[in-house]
Amino acid sequence: MTHQAGIFRQPHQALTIGIILAVTMVAFEGLAVTTVAPSLAQDLHGVDLFGWVFSAYLLAQLIGTVLASQQINQRGPAPPFIAGLVLFGLGLSITAFAPNMAIAIAGRGFQGFGAGIFVTCIYSSIFLCYEDALRVQIFAVFSASYIIPALIGPYVAGVIAVHLTWRLVFLGLLPFLLLATVLTLPTFLRIQSGSTNSGASHRFGVAIQLALGTGLLLTGLGQLPQMMGFWVALGGFVFVVPPLRTLLPAGTFVAHPGLPAVVAARGLFFASYFGLQTFLVFALTTLKAHASDTAGLVVAVGTLSWSTAAWLQARLDRHDGGNGRRLRVQVGIAFMLVGAGLTPLVLWLSKGDLWLAVGSCILLGFGIGLAHPTSGALAFSCATQRSEGAVSADLQIADTFTPAISIGLGGALLAMSRTAGWTLSLGVTAALAVQILLLIVSLLAATRLPPQWKA
Repeated sequence: MTHQAGIFRQPHQALTIGIILAVTMVAFEGLAVTTVAPSLAQDLHGVDLFGWVFSAYLLAQLIGTVLASQQINQRGPAPPFIAGLVLFGLGLSITAFAPNMAIAIAGRGFQGFGAGIFVTCIYSSIFLCYEDALRVQIFAVFSASYIIPALIGPYVAGVIAVHLTWRLVFLGLLPFLLLATVLTLPTFLRIQSGSTNSGASHRFGVAIQLALGTGLLLTGLGQLPQMMGFWVALGGFVFVVPPLRTLLPAGTFVAHPGLPAVVAARGLFFASYFGLQTFLVFALTTLKAHASDTAGLVVAVGTLSWSTAAWLQARLDRHDGGNGRRLRVQVGIAFMLVGAGLTPLVLWLSKGDLWLAVGSCILLGFGIGLAHPTSGALAFSCATQRSEGAVSADLQIADTFTPAISIGLGGALLAMSRTAGWTLSLGVTAALAVQILLLIVSLLAATRLPPQWKA
């Protein structure tokens, strides 16, 4: 029996289907929000807070991730999984009925908190229930779960935003949330965790400190070039560094070979991908006057490219037994870097901007499709002595903190462009340049990944 068949047969079949359903729902939400966020910000008169639509979600997701790792190690994944789904649904409702930008951002925070909890439960279930050879396959399923949302999610969300209201995009996800709960809960109730983590309560407090410090940092950046903004940003930076050193594996800041390098490279390229997608859509809809549904199709193309590359890397992993994982991550980041280099040109071309955006998204999606699933498998193979909650938290922190910073910094540059009298085009260009710089650093970190997987 092949590995690919293994994840869809007993004893993995029910859990695999549950993972597909849960990840598909998160994919719908993420892709839809990227498409409708410009409409949301303009309707609620909050363009200056545009970056917080994403940063509030990601920072709350970070707190939920660390809380979930504590609960998983103590009680198993089922109780936090239920709580995460409930909180996610509450956040959808708050955002859908938000009368102003502050309430909408609060709703996004609830969504992120819930998503951080239940996605960490999914990661932990992979650690507990799948052997290493199957983990690459299930991480490929993660990416494949984006196919249907990519085909219809961004476009449908754009159509709804243009012809009805962006609020229905959030309300429309509630039935899918209920379905995912009904179909996945029995499986999670059967999973037991035997590990413990005495430092988990401390890590939760540290995660809150990190989120608050990051909020101060981004708020201060958004107030620049005023002197008050400088001091607030500096205070946030000082507040952020200590908890980062506690939460991330030792050596992550310098990409120490092994797990620290995996977490560093993954966090940076993941942040860059979503930052580029976010500000590319903003540019297409706000600066280039394309409709939201058109921008949604551009995002869909990139996500399909991601899924295609994820399927390819799974086949390559079976062929070489995992020995080519480092190279696949490096090649993936290189593809992303080429695609990222095209994005600023979209702003300045008068013709052909949509085709250039599509080409950029294809390259970005193909690159992250190679790198993201492979880096997840590398992280687990490097961390066999850690508890499953801690491993899952490391991956989730890499996927949440750096995107919050990259998108928040880009949003701050947009706000700064208005404060300093820049053109909005210059602000968006600066935001895109930040994402390109992150990719360059990620590629450097990827040179220190483990050379091969060893059983």
